[in-house]
Amino acid sequence: MKKSIIEVENVVTRFGKNLVHDHISFNVNEGEIFGLLGGSGSGKSTILKEIVMLLRPTAGKITILGKELDTLTLEEAHLLRTRWGMLFQSGALFSPLTVSENIGVTLREYTNLEEDLIQELIRLKIDMVGLPLYAADLYPAQLSGGMKKRAALERALAMDPKLLFLDEPTSGLDPVGAQEFDDLIVRLRDLLGLTIVMITHDLDTIFTIVDRMIVLGDRKIIAQGSLEEIMHSHHPFIDAFFRGVRAQQRKMSVPRSIYGR
Repeated sequence: MKKSIIEVENVVTRFGKNLVHDHISFNVNEGEIFGLLGGSGSGKSTILKEIVMLLRPTAGKITILGKELDTLTLEEAHLLRTRWGMLFQSGALFSPLTVSENIGVTLREYTNLEEDLIQELIRLKIDMVGLPLYAADLYPAQLSGGMKKRAALERALAMDPKLLFLDEPTSGLDPVGAQEFDDLIVRLRDLLGLTIVMITHDLDTIFTIVDRMIVLGDRKIIAQGSLEEIMHSHHPFIDAFFRGVRAQQRKMSVPRSIYGR
């Protein structure tokens, strides 16, 4: 029996008269790479923000690592946040700080480690995400798109989190860079024992590294499970997204039974 790390139960989200989520429920299991999919405005970013306590749902319950979010004190919420890392779509690095300083901010704020140990950890994290050591002294504006993603990932891993949240991690990367980043995500999952939740529209990512996913639409979850289970649905969004021209280009690398055609 797989252990649930995240449990979302009957979540309702409203912004005024706008209903975004209408009683959605799903769980994320320990050690898996879990995808949040859906069209624009389907509520992917909103549910992610609710999971990481940036927003509060209108109704329902979210439990992370055995902690029900609605019942936490401020101190408990602060401690829970140290157990996950977040990679934002833009990277969200502090532009006036070097890569080393970006990571150091997190370590100095949340730990009492001595400076020489902080510097050692920074070098370790830089190597872990595949950046050259000289990148430590570069500013975000001096980094390529791929290097910026890796530096932001390094910062997300600064506190050795149990959970990692990724918002469109391969957006803006060329196909080779995107594949390398996907490979890095899998290696880090296996090396560090991470559970990963990501918003993505990248078909290569979905077809190759995502273990399970939900697809949001019509204010509900229109499909969930493995890729093979998702492909059993013939919702119009599923057909357009997974059986469209771009998806057909990947068809030869995916078992024919998944497509059901």
